[in-house]
Amino acid sequence: MRLELTGRHVDITPALRRVVDSKIVKLTRLLNDSAISAHVVLSRAKTFNRADVTIHLRDEKFLHAAGEGANWPALLTQAAERLAQQARTTKGKYQARKRKNAAERRGEKDTDARPTTAPPAAEGTTLPVLPAVRQLRQKVRQLSIVSAIRQLPRDGILIFRDASTSRLSVLYRASDGDLTLVETDVDR
Repeated sequence: MRLELTGRHVDITPALRRVVDSKIVKLTRLLNDSAISAHVVLSRAKTFNRADVTIHLRDEKFLHAAGEGANWPALLTQAAERLAQQARTTKGKYQARKRKNAAERRGEKDTDARPTTAPPAAEGTTLPVLPAVRQLRQKVRQLSIVSAIRQLPRDGILIFRDASTSRLSVLYRASDGDLTLVETDVDR
């Protein structure tokens, strides 16, 4: 992320730059890679100091906060806390949109609906049969981990029997591209 630091009636010392950098780094960790640039304007008036911080995010969104006070670290902390609140809200909106789009791709209508378990039925009554949303049967093949990685679909999941341990394993690719292997304790 690009940082632009401007001083109005203020000399930007290395110590002041370090304070600004430390506050901005915390915000970039919160925003991950959605932050493009930050512009910090430090100004001095007769009776107080002021820091205006503007962060440019993807999708042409801007976060802005100002802090006023006597000493620089305190007013930069004040501005950073306000920006952190805005960043959490914006990040939540990005994640909600991502979840909504993923649910639409899967064909779900309501993303907040969670499967619920039915209460146990009393004796002599039958439980209602819930319809299967999706049913896909596949034969579980015996593969080595290396061959399972090669056969893993780009955005999919692979269930296989590990050739070395004869246990069921699940291999999937996370949204960031990392592979995750889940090994079961079941030997059948």
